[in-house]
Amino acid sequence: MHVRRAFTGTVWEKEVGYCRDLRAGDHVYVTGTAPVAEGGGVHAPEDGYAQAKRCLEIIEKALVDVGASMSNVVRTRMFVTDISRWRDYGRAHHEFFGNHPPATTMVEVKALIDPAMLIEIEADAVCPPDPNASLA
Repeated sequence: MHVRRAFTGTVWEKEVGYCRDLRAGDHVYVTGTAPVAEGGGVHAPEDGYAQAKRCLEIIEKALVDVGASMSNVVRTRMFVTDISRWRDYGRAHHEFFGNHPPATTMVEVKALIDPAMLIEIEADAVCPPDPNASLA
């Protein structure tokens, strides 16, 4: 089976030993994606909607990097530090997936890696065969 990995270059990838996403055959696994701002730091502290949207933008790019798209996503998992903001997170999720909703889970967690982060999102996708995979 052909495996492709994509990296964003964040310090955490190198330090912890993981990739942004991994495509194994027709399956894509996007690692927990936090609302990291362009240039580093936390995007939109205290804004659940903006943070969820940022996570999904990063996920979308990661999928494209391995030949997939948001319409291929079959499952998302949202880890949130304040479940009472569920409508804010859900609004961003709906904007990306309203026409092709995946199975999803939202759970409240005690904390994320940075206290200013309100949400982290994972995604799994199933997509057409990878045109860049070798047949050998």
